Amino acid sequence: MGSSKIAKTNESSLRYLSVNTYGSVMGISGLSLAWRLSHHLFGTSSLISEWIGLMAIIIFAFLSISYMIKWVKFPQVVHSEFSNPIAGNFFGAITVGILLISSIILPYCRLLAQTVWILGTILTIIICYFLVSRYFMVKQDQLHAVPAMLIPVVAILNVPVTGVLMPFAWAHELNMFCFAVGSIAAFIFLTIIVSRLLHQEPMTTAMNPSLLILIAPFEVGFLAYVNLTGTIDMFASILFYFGLFLFTILFFKASNKSIPFSTTWWALSFPLAVLSNASLKYAAYVNSWPLKGIAAIILVLVTVVITVLFIRTMIHLISGKLLRG
Repeated sequence: MGSSKIAKTNESSLRYLSVNTYGSVMGISGLSLAWRLSHHLFGTSSLISEWIGLMAIIIFAFLSISYMIKWVKFPQVVHSEFSNPIAGNFFGAITVGILLISSIILPYCRLLAQTVWILGTILTIIICYFLVSRYFMVKQDQLHAVPAMLIPVVAILNVPVTGVLMPFAWAHELNMFCFAVGSIAAFIFLTIIVSRLLHQEPMTTAMNPSLLILIAPFEVGFLAYVNLTGTIDMFASILFYFGLFLFTILFFKASNKSIPFSTTWWALSFPLAVLSNASLKYAAYVNSWPLKGIAAIILVLVTVVITVLFIRTMIHLISGKLLRG
């Protein structure tokens, strides 16, 4: 009887499992890829990237099983979450996780990585289409224009970031399509979001960690552009440096210790991880010690931030605070 009651309690607590928890997969996967670049640039151990990548895969599998159970047990809750003009954007985090995991797997099993990438790409385009198209169906509340609005378009920008090595004849044009959609949509949405942040009521304090998402289009765009063109030119430098500048403005506001901890804090992780990837790639190209120093500092910072977020998440999960209504 006791074990049955506990199982039922655990199942019911899954109704409070938020889709924004997938931000952890994005951040940890991005961190794994950053340490892979660090191995080539600084000669750090490849085991660091491998272990972090394995952790990302395990967490993704655990979250996916848990969220599928939630979908079966509480379909109306999942539908409500998807329909929410703010929370619904985080469904794009699921597909970003799939795309990044394909890059983690690629050196070890190309066929599996290609299969995962194709699945992630299809789901990314579908989710991006539905989440973006709904903005044109009904009148939107300008207060809903928050940084999370960028997640679906950042997701589609990740297709060329992760798919540049795919050998399919059609992959290049698909990557170009996704780059075009993601970059132009990101420009439009950034304009709307910044206008809302400057001229409307401020977001709730709990949403402040998501401010760092504003740097993601620039750094993901930098990685996608460099992958597609095969070089770092002036336009790529503009994307990288503006994202870095924006990071210096937003980081301390987004990571203020007074903000109560919740899964929304994971919104910090992926923008930091992608900034780390971009800075490592840029430093390797320029081969300048100041830029290598910046890349090393950012890598250490994102590693510390994600480690702290992971520990705090586990503490809240064990204590029962994480899945509480």
